[in-house]
Amino acid sequence: MAEMALFYVFAAISVLASLLVIAQRNPIYSVLLLIASFGALSGLYVLLDAPFVAVIQIIVYAGAIMVLFLFVVMLLNAPHEETVYDEHTHPLMRPGPRRFGTLLAAVLIVELVLALTKRGESGVSPGGAVISVNTIGQLL
Repeated sequence: MAEMALFYVFAAISVLASLLVIAQRNPIYSVLLLIASFGALSGLYVLLDAPFVAVIQIIVYAGAIMVLFLFVVMLLNAPHEETVYDEHTHPLMRPGPRRFGTLLAAVLIVELVLALTKRGESGVSPGGAVISVNTIGQLL
């Protein structure tokens, strides 16, 4: 019961932070939200009994790559552009890309519904051997 609650908390944080990354206008906030998303993803890895992957996720992505991104954004000192553009001249506001995006979203929703309502074999392979962090260390 507690694991399911933690799963929903980590999943909600990960999805919400990922959506806010692309919604932010300030690039520094976007980088910090991406770090939060990586942290929630590592929490999901811990719930899946993969502590090695969770630690590598934090060390490699949140600890190294995202800090590098943060330094680059801060060094570039990107100005905040509050430009007003005409919706009809913006390339993504034309009818072609809008229709393509709508069609792609509809196809993905149909695939999701079909996958969730699929009966028969689950497609899950039988569980393999669970390897601990100590075993990975000895193999290395």
